[in-house]
Amino acid sequence: MNAPVRTTRVITQRRRPRGMPVPEDFAEAELPLAAPAEDEVLVENLWLSVDPYMRECMDAEWELGAPLEGRSIGRVVESGSAGLPVGTLVFHREGWRTHAVLAAAEARVLPRYEGVATESFLGLLGGTGLTAYVALTRIARLRAGETVYVSAAAGGVGTAAGRLARLLGAGRIVGSAGSPAKVRLLTEELGYDAAFDHRAGPSLPDQLARTAPDGIDVYVDNVGGAHLEAAIGAMREDGRIAWCGAVAQYNAGSAPAAPRNLFDLVEKSIRLEGFLVSRHRDAQAELERFLVPHLRSGRVTDRLHVTEGFERTVDAFLGMLRGENTGKAVVRLGRDAPERSAGPTP
Repeated sequence: MNAPVRTTRVITQRRRPRGMPVPEDFAEAELPLAAPAEDEVLVENLWLSVDPYMRECMDAEWELGAPLEGRSIGRVVESGSAGLPVGTLVFHREGWRTHAVLAAAEARVLPRYEGVATESFLGLLGGTGLTAYVALTRIARLRAGETVYVSAAAGGVGTAAGRLARLLGAGRIVGSAGSPAKVRLLTEELGYDAAFDHRAGPSLPDQLARTAPDGIDVYVDNVGGAHLEAAIGAMREDGRIAWCGAVAQYNAGSAPAAPRNLFDLVEKSIRLEGFLVSRHRDAQAELERFLVPHLRSGRVTDRLHVTEGFERTVDAFLGMLRGENTGKAVVRLGRDAPERSAGPTP
């Protein structure tokens, strides 16, 4: 019988970054763990998520010296909860560590979908996919046949948005990315009709005009700044913009200048709406009903950018901020051994 786990390796933040974070902004520590009390569980983390929103958390929200926060998938290894027996796979937010003691109410039991990988609950079936789904269905209200433009299209939300837009009946899907290799990936593997490298060639408006010569109806904005300005310029009348990210400003120290063509929102009757996916958790079941059949059939695959090993979590986070990932950036802590779920197989 294995000895109980009574310590956890954690990553903390040592100092506030100035511009782009560096490895020296972080530290690793080993902390004691108490045995789980009644209605608590001890979870061994299997997968961690690293996400763009975390960069803003570093400026003020995260407490210096404390274990950091993030989405995670783990397996219950000790339980004080009848509803969460040992072996149960759960989703929770005590990431950036190898083990965590959770209140049972803080853990979501993951459903078992035959043929769907567990880690997809950090990808297309997780917050990343949910963000793209909410952007397209609730915020932009995409209609069949419309043209969609996605910025940072090779990232987690961007790759999810391209796949979902196709399934939802978009007529043409175009995207921008940060390298020729990513552009090829978008058009050759991820279902985009056209894409461009925003770091090369003519101006953003010119590149967007070439890839969407008839204009766009929907823009999923992961960048802000010049990308938002170009999208407004390319919008048809009654266009919709779902703004869910602003990577153009995360490391800049201040927000970029507002688009110079904001009055086009009035002239073209364009609707721009920002949103937080945390306010749309009620869409999770709807997303799973819609997407799981396509994952099972193989029509859609979940492209994840996997970094191996807890000790490389900071590397994965910094690489994601530099745009090195294609698809959702995740960290695999250990081999995903056989497990069980407390819930039925849907």
